[in-house]
Amino acid sequence: MLTSFGFVSTALNLYEASPAKTMTFATYQKRDKKEREAQLLAITKNNLERTLRVLHYCVAHELPLYRMSSSIVPLATHPDASWDFLKKTKQECKEIEKIVKKYNLRTSMHPNQFTLFTSPRPEVTVNAVKDMQYHYDLLKGMGIEDRSYINIHVGGAYGDKEAALERFYGNIKMLPSDVKSRMTLENDDKTFTTEETLEVCVTEGVPLMFDYHHYKANPGDTPLEELLPRFVQTWKNTGRPPKVHLSSPKDEKAYRSHHDFVSLDYVLPFFKMVSEFTGELDVMIEAKQKDRAALQLINELEKVRGFKRMSGGTILM
Repeated sequence: MLTSFGFVSTALNLYEASPAKTMTFATYQKRDKKEREAQLLAITKNNLERTLRVLHYCVAHELPLYRMSSSIVPLATHPDASWDFLKKTKQECKEIEKIVKKYNLRTSMHPNQFTLFTSPRPEVTVNAVKDMQYHYDLLKGMGIEDRSYINIHVGGAYGDKEAALERFYGNIKMLPSDVKSRMTLENDDKTFTTEETLEVCVTEGVPLMFDYHHYKANPGDTPLEELLPRFVQTWKNTGRPPKVHLSSPKDEKAYRSHHDFVSLDYVLPFFKMVSEFTGELDVMIEAKQKDRAALQLINELEKVRGFKRMSGGTILM
């Protein structure tokens, strides 16, 4: 199984490279129209330039996967501050498109936990659609929407999973088809199990973003060896390898919290099991040390018998 690795948002090994600088709405309100527009644009351009720096870092370390920050554009979906962020950032977006396509990087985005489709409050669904549209529009502005994925969770259960799922199936119809075509769904660490999320994925025809740490925290009743081939199947017609999220617990008391790095002992059984069901795998590292954690895990894996490092960010097992 050829396994490719990546990380989330910021390359900690780079100086001042966070692509998620922002402006609060309170600050926005204190500025006059000209000043607020100039500041929003300056922050956005800076975030895009830092995104480009991180992409070059991925290329240099041969890491094929990268999840872009959802906060590249400040106040992009705020009802009283929305603005045409693509009109004046065409050059920066074009540079990102060039490097992503030249090196065939596999990009993604992950809206926050408030972007969900199970809420009984209509305004939450409206905002979820708006946020998904923002992510899609940003990717489209970069010219990479057809090669990127936008990952969300099914949502909250609100005390009644069955009713919440009914709302999901109804509310997701509000999502434009082009946006939905780039959506993935991730199993939860508390609410919807891997099996429950798989059922939604199959029903809606979207890939499952399998999170191993979440599965361990919220396993449900179905053994992992029965779930993995079904997870792989959801990626069959995407043209991409099945994709997983990997992290390990901070400790036993804070089991759902992410550790700074990824424990080799924690994830090794997963690698050996999933290799029975797919010849390729994409792995997004979600540890707090981001790129450092990804590179450390790769370094540790290549020392394991039966694992061979093929490049900076790929392992054959």
